[in-house]
Amino acid sequence: MLLCIHGATLQGANSKKQPNILFIAVDDLNDWVGCLGGHPQAVTPNIDQLASKGMLFTNAHCQAPICGPSRASIMTGLYPSTSGNYLQVKDRYIKKAGNAAEQSVFLPDYFEKYGYKTMGVGKIYHSGDEANTFDEYGGIFEKYGPRPIERMNYDPAWFGYPNGTSTDWGAYPEYDSLMPDYKSANWAVEQLNAHHEKPFFLAVGFIRPHIPWLVPQKWFDIYSSMEMVRPPYNPDDFNDIPEMGRRVAESPQMPTTEYLIEKGQWEDVIRAYLACVTFIDAQIGRVLDALEGSAYAENTIVVLWSDHGYHLGEKNRFAKQALWERDTRVPLVIRQPEGKAGETCNAPVELVDLYPTLLDLAGLPANPLTEGNSLRPLLENPSIRWEQPAISFYGIGNVSVRDERYRLIQYEDGSNELYNMKKDPDEWTNLANKRKYSSEINRLLRYVPEEWAVNSPYSTYDWNDYFRNKALSFK
Repeated sequence: MLLCIHGATLQGANSKKQPNILFIAVDDLNDWVGCLGGHPQAVTPNIDQLASKGMLFTNAHCQAPICGPSRASIMTGLYPSTSGNYLQVKDRYIKKAGNAAEQSVFLPDYFEKYGYKTMGVGKIYHSGDEANTFDEYGGIFEKYGPRPIERMNYDPAWFGYPNGTSTDWGAYPEYDSLMPDYKSANWAVEQLNAHHEKPFFLAVGFIRPHIPWLVPQKWFDIYSSMEMVRPPYNPDDFNDIPEMGRRVAESPQMPTTEYLIEKGQWEDVIRAYLACVTFIDAQIGRVLDALEGSAYAENTIVVLWSDHGYHLGEKNRFAKQALWERDTRVPLVIRQPEGKAGETCNAPVELVDLYPTLLDLAGLPANPLTEGNSLRPLLENPSIRWEQPAISFYGIGNVSVRDERYRLIQYEDGSNELYNMKKDPDEWTNLANKRKYSSEINRLLRYVPEEWAVNSPYSTYDWNDYFRNKALSFK
């Protein structure tokens, strides 16, 4: 079989039995899972068990710290600086950003070209599958609901802030069966119990722990007897951060740590977030159990990833939308039927690497239009030397570069932050102005793109003055 993509003739898939792909996405999940040790009280037995059977990447990072552009990057295999999808973007506009985005082939579409059946459910792209890329799509159901009629604990309107967040927390609804993620797991289980003639690519997107942090009471009960451990917080943290860093990361609609300390609610939010994480872990467990009991158990690659991280009080914020470690670092696990089990890889890797990696592991020809690197060498030997750092973007000119030791952040105006992540994992001491680190800064700056695609007219972020003014200038 010969297939043609954008004029390039590609050979069909090899004749051996193709592996299936189970592609599990979790929204807003930072490193608060047991196997990553991000929070000492996190209860995530199913994610931990998956990591024990595969490769856990401990230094994995998204390409944008907000849902739309992160997922666009994963599904097209393009950096935001190439596609122009820097900020929030709806599925149907991903390929309207510019020439590179228009020519890209969505990951499910590429698998379809080589004989795969593609199926998806829940939040895969920002809005589910408005890009219309799956052969079968089970729906996104109620998206971020269900929600009570009245807010339970937080509403930005109470403080005169813009209504740009569904941030709230509490025990709601009464039953798991009312949660969209429970329904997504049901749909995925049905597909794994069905007979498929073709190899399949099954994407399962879970919404929690995205705000609002609402799940049934039984998930809160797991943590009810615990005195919740707060993450590290330094009220003077911003003293050495450049003004542009503050502007880019501003999220006025979100609660601050100082506010929640004053209200005595910080621990409540931590408990709610972890309750959501444990709820999602249980849904992941249902899907993995179905896989293990299916006819596909011995021939399915499992990938679990989150689209970006989330601050839960560090740096006086409860938000994503910034370029610090907590915003870009994500859980990433890859389990192969005959791959290494229970190993960790500390090399800096990127979610944009997933596209070329899955093609490589499935024995499909590489897509020459994609960026990123296949992680297959690391899956075979996690200790090999890995030169490529992880690069994340948040608007034109704002970029972070993360290697095994340092995180460099450069902003549009040329100001910098540099952190030694081995000695200062909380990013409290900005080293950028210390002359002794100039060589490290220059080394990492080599990975910052020299050319940046123009921002897509469909890619915006309206709840921050810096980005709102940028959007006006694009028009």
